[in-house]
Amino acid sequence: MTAASTTHLVLIPSYNPGPRVFETVAAARRYWQPVWVVVDGSSDGTGQRLQALAAADPGLRVITRPRNEGKGAAVLCGLRAALAEGYTHALAMDSDGQHPAERIPAFMAASLAAPGAMILGEPVFGPEAPLLRVRGRRISNWWANLETLGAGVHDSLCGFRVYPLLPLERVMRRQPWMRRFDFDVEAVVRLCWRGVRPVNLPAPVRYFPAGEGGISHFRYGRDNALLTWMHARLVCGFLLRLPMLVARRLRQPGAAR
Repeated sequence: MTAASTTHLVLIPSYNPGPRVFETVAAARRYWQPVWVVVDGSSDGTGQRLQALAAADPGLRVITRPRNEGKGAAVLCGLRAALAEGYTHALAMDSDGQHPAERIPAFMAASLAAPGAMILGEPVFGPEAPLLRVRGRRISNWWANLETLGAGVHDSLCGFRVYPLLPLERVMRRQPWMRRFDFDVEAVVRLCWRGVRPVNLPAPVRYFPAGEGGISHFRYGRDNALLTWMHARLVCGFLLRLPMLVARRLRQPGAAR
């Protein structure tokens, strides 16, 4: 087990994830400490079991929210608590076992080498991944790269990533949105606007069928409507920031003159 970091933690937002959350937390603890779980109003009993695990493990902390308000709201709760205790970065990962805990050390090392950057997971899908989900994310990725003027975001939806906490908190403080499924994309776009550089690293992603304990809270109609509204907001923000983004691009080394 690694020594406890004083700057970087693993942050796992969790809402009714089923029993796979315990495997996720155990795997994360094998590769890093501390690990924090934010229970976002879960009603499936996992919050109480996680609290019991934390009572016996000083490297695990569980924050319980009274009601479900969404992934972004859970991450914001966790990052504010982390900032208050002096942490500077958090690796966010889903609680359902999709994300590769064994990649935590590599992502943390990349963040330590470039603390001003955000380290983004570039998903490597297995054959079990739903084709509609794999193809559908290409649309969001196209829009995210337009909205960042091609900043180099390889995947805008993968939730396995390391954030510098202070810029993310400042972004979210000014936005009433970014609290639910729209969090991952909007966070990466708005951080790019603030000059936070994306660094992409591969991350195998596994989709578990229901028979293996897989639970998905994604709803195609509701969440695609949320993403559409989000991209409409971001395009407007992009147009307002376009002169600044162009000027920044021209100042980069190797830019055409």
